[in-house]
Amino acid sequence: MKVVIAVAPEKYRDEELAEPVAALNKAGIVFDIASIHPGPCTGMLGGKTLAGISFDDIDPKSYEGLIIIGGSGCQLHLWEDDMLVQLTRYFHESGKVVAAICLAPAVLARSGILKGKKATVYNSPAAIFEMKKGGAVLVGQPVVTDHRIITANGPAAARGFAAATVKELSDEFW
Repeated sequence: MKVVIAVAPEKYRDEELAEPVAALNKAGIVFDIASIHPGPCTGMLGGKTLAGISFDDIDPKSYEGLIIIGGSGCQLHLWEDDMLVQLTRYFHESGKVVAAICLAPAVLARSGILKGKKATVYNSPAAIFEMKKGGAVLVGQPVVTDHRIITANGPAAARGFAAATVKELSDEFW
């Protein structure tokens, strides 16, 4: 099994990447890191990661899930990325896992996959606006799963988000 993790080229939230990476490694799930362009990416707390591919180069048929990492860079770089929005829609329509944390659930809302779905997001006016505009049913919980869509509300929920994502990826029901 293989998943793709989407990060902003700058100002992604470090622990929101570190926790899913650790959980995926522990579960033996392979992953690629992607961004708007390949190359180094820097976290809000100074962490570094390397995006091996761009969103344009992702072959969604090669992956079982998409994980989108939050942080202030997500709003700056990912919310309006048309390719990421299209990929989000494709993964969902193909019955694959789609997970987003912090400000990243707004990408899911913009893709149209949250209409009528329970979800959560970081408590920012812009993010809440996007979620409501996208038809999400906002739930005041740190981590929410609804039909293979996992959302989480920020850094404090990163460990729970990682666990819920790995559980959903590993669920034999699907």
